Amino acid sequence: MHEKERHRIILSAVQEKPVVTVPELVDLTDSSEATIRRDIAALHVQKKLRRVRGGAEALHPPQFVGLAGRPFTVNETLNTRQKQAIAKEAVALCEDGDPIIINGGTTTFQMVHFLTNRRMQVFTNSFNIAEHLLKHSKNTIMLSGGTIYREQNIVLSPFDNDVTRNFYARRMFMGAQGIGPLGLMEADPLLIQAEQKLIDQADELVVLVDSTKFRKRSSLILCGLKRIATVITDSGIEDRDAAMLEEAGVNLIVANVQAGAKSETASSSA
Repeated sequence: MHEKERHRIILSAVQEKPVVTVPELVDLTDSSEATIRRDIAALHVQKKLRRVRGGAEALHPPQFVGLAGRPFTVNETLNTRQKQAIAKEAVALCEDGDPIIINGGTTTFQMVHFLTNRRMQVFTNSFNIAEHLLKHSKNTIMLSGGTIYREQNIVLSPFDNDVTRNFYARRMFMGAQGIGPLGLMEADPLLIQAEQKLIDQADELVVLVDSTKFRKRSSLILCGLKRIATVITDSGIEDRDAAMLEEAGVNLIVANVQAGAKSETASSSA
């Protein structure tokens, strides 16, 4: 990642939280700790942020605290071809008339391009997904209510009595911060709370993650592997990770990133 892009992510992060630590910025930018410390020092000299022990803070700290994790605009530039191939496989699981939930994220967003000619009932918490499907498809769209988080382009509600409880889905499609033996991982407690409500409304949970997510970790567990019906990823998945899913009874679909090629599917009983 170029210095200019790292600086943009760092400045965005300090506007979302009172203090951002060096380890958090390392994770956001996939850079070394030494690089992040140099970036913070440079931005401090430029008077764009304030360097503090172990991290950085905004010169004018935010009154409203946002979500942890990379902004949507940054994530959408990463592993794009893999995400498109994964999304294509996800839509292939759907049939017209299906009620589905699509959770906000850059991989799930790619599903909109393959839903253009479908007619389904789609519940989403993503402005980007809802807007695209309204403009370019005949699907019925339902958008959740709550607080708008601009950086991630999603709507989250901390309350139990929201419209989420009134929608039943055949499948829920979602991404994740990471995936490992303990299950799906996310970066923010509010995301965990909101996504757990959505998961409860679906018969099947389908997880869309590019293969790099098997190497990502977070301190927050969203759900165990046993709750997942299917994982769709790319051919970069390692054998040990495929074995981990098989042992947990998770169906694995490996999307072929090459255009026009069929996917390779490995199944185990879910």
